[in-house]
Amino acid sequence: MTDTPASGTLPTAHPGTGAVALVESPVQLLNVLEWAHIHPPAIPAARDGRAHDGAAAPVREPAALPLTVVVLSPADPTSRGQLRRMAELARDEGAVVRWYEARGGRGGLLRTAVALAPLLLRVRLLVIGDPFSRLVQVLLPLCRAKRLTVVDDGTATMEFTEILTRGGRLVRWHRSGRRRSPVDAAFGVFATAARRRLTPGRRRHVELFSAMPATPPAGMALRTNRFAWTRSRFGPPSVLDGTDLIGTSLVETGVVDPGHYAAVVAELAATYGAKRYFAHRKEAPDKLHRLAAETGLEIVRPDLPLELVARRGPTGRRVLSFPSTVVHTLPLVLDGTGVAVTVVDIDPAWLTAGATPRAHTFLAGITHSARDLHNLPPAARPTG
Repeated sequence: MTDTPASGTLPTAHPGTGAVALVESPVQLLNVLEWAHIHPPAIPAARDGRAHDGAAAPVREPAALPLTVVVLSPADPTSRGQLRRMAELARDEGAVVRWYEARGGRGGLLRTAVALAPLLLRVRLLVIGDPFSRLVQVLLPLCRAKRLTVVDDGTATMEFTEILTRGGRLVRWHRSGRRRSPVDAAFGVFATAARRRLTPGRRRHVELFSAMPATPPAGMALRTNRFAWTRSRFGPPSVLDGTDLIGTSLVETGVVDPGHYAAVVAELAATYGAKRYFAHRKEAPDKLHRLAAETGLEIVRPDLPLELVARRGPTGRRVLSFPSTVVHTLPLVLDGTGVAVTVVDIDPAWLTAGATPRAHTFLAGITHSARDLHNLPPAARPTG
C-alpha cells in the first residue's frame, strides 16, 4: 500500500528516488524520523571508529533526500498499533509510507521481496533499523545503493558494532548460545552476506546514527542521535510527584524468571511508592494481569514509543527502569525537565536456567554505561 505524503519538513518525490527506510518496530521508525530531521550531513569516523569533533569537515552530500518508509509489519497487535501511530507522524513530516504484511502467512516474505525489488534496485540511500532482522537480511541483496545508514533498534546497536569489529555472526545476545536449527543454518547465508554489505568499504559508505554508547568499526561514519526531533515536536511534559516504573520483556525472551520478576516489581513499587507501570510492547497480557493484581500498579500500555510518551507527559518525577534502551534515551529526551531516571540492576539470581552465559554481562554493561554517560543513580537493591 502506498500513501501520498503530506506537506512537511522532508522534500517529497516519487518513492525510491531518494532514501528508503526499512523499519519493523515503532522505535526504529522514531529513529528514522530523528535521522531525517538532521540529515545531511554525516561526520566521517576516525580510523579508530570514533567520531571527529565539530571542527572536522563534514561529508559533502546533496540536499536532504525525499524519504520513503517501508514498514515490514510485525505480528503482535501492540507493535502494529504503535507503528500505525508512528506512520501518521511520518506522513505529517512529509514521508511516503508503504505498509507490507511481510509476515502475513505462507509466502509473505517472497511476496514482499518481489513487490519491493523495483524500489530497492533504484534507491540511492538505504536506511535500516535492525541489521539482525532476517527480513532485512533477505532484502539487502536486492539493494544496490552505495550509501547505507543504520539507525538504532535499541541496545542491538551495541551488539551490531561489536560483531562487525570482530567479524562474528549477526545474532542477538539472547540467541547466541542456542543450538542452531536447520532454519538458522539456511538464513545464515543471508546473515553472512548482510554483514559484508554493512561493513564499510572503498565503494560503500556506511553510517551509524545512534544514541547508544556504540563504537563503530574503522571507516564507519558516526552521527549522534540527541532526539532533536522529539524535543522540538513534543513537551516539555508536566511532572507529577511520585514514581513511574518501566517494564521489560526480559521474561518473554526467556532471560529473567517470571517469579523473581514479579517479586522485584512488587518490592520496587512498595519502596518507591510507584503507581504506574509502563508496559513494554512485547510483555504478555497474563504477566501484566498478575503484576496488577499483586502490586496494585496501574498498567499503562503506551500507544507510542516511550520516548514520545515521556516527552508528552505527564511523567513521574522519578522513572525506574531495568537495563534497556530507555536508560540511554530517556535522559536525553527528558534533559532539563526535572525528571530523574534510575536504573535497576539485574541480579544474576533472577536469570533463568536457559539464559545464555552472556546475558548478565550484556545487561550489566548497559547499566554501567548509562550510569557513566548520564550520571544515573542506582535503585535501592531489591532482593527478588
